[in-house]
Amino acid sequence: MLSLQTAFAFFGVSLLLGITPGPDNVFVLVQSATYGRRAGMLVVLGLCAGLVVHTTAIALGLAAVFAASETAFVVLKFAGAAYLAYLAWQALAAPASDGSGAPAAVLTPQQLFVRGILMNLSNPKVVFFFLAFLPQFVEARRGPVALQLAQLGGIFIVATLLTFGAISFFAATLGQRLRGSAGAQQWMNRAAGTVFAGLALRLALAQR
Repeated sequence: MLSLQTAFAFFGVSLLLGITPGPDNVFVLVQSATYGRRAGMLVVLGLCAGLVVHTTAIALGLAAVFAASETAFVVLKFAGAAYLAYLAWQALAAPASDGSGAPAAVLTPQQLFVRGILMNLSNPKVVFFFLAFLPQFVEARRGPVALQLAQLGGIFIVATLLTFGAISFFAATLGQRLRGSAGAQQWMNRAAGTVFAGLALRLALAQR
């Protein structure tokens, strides 16, 4: 079991990491501004579901096996880059809103949730981050390492829900105002497409 001191220290660091600009929180910002607060939170839940998978893999030792495979890294990063490029194309091709403040395109809750999962799982850098970050807070004398890693992953997910939820709330509020103007909506779609294209390029060029 983790000590309270370690748990609080890890939670504080995780909150700071959550608000530090990165692919996942930028993704939440763009989706929330484009589709609204509910959509943004569904994406956040999808991202957290992906973190559950990563945490389980770390605790079971599977992530270390993946990290050792150059082929797995390359395949996953290009799959992720292709998915982001697809989202970029969707955003750039999306029609402007009708000025009512409602999103121009409506995605189902399942689609939004899956977007979050795919965004998280298709980024191999998350595996390396967890492998490097979580073990720093493990204390061998305090019990099974796998259990401590699972606890750390759970704390990280809670911190992610809080920080990404806040990002979603404020981005959606701003997005609702922008959607009142067809011109602003068109600008927002182009900005979203550019962000996704940039993330796709960044991931495609990523090194281990």
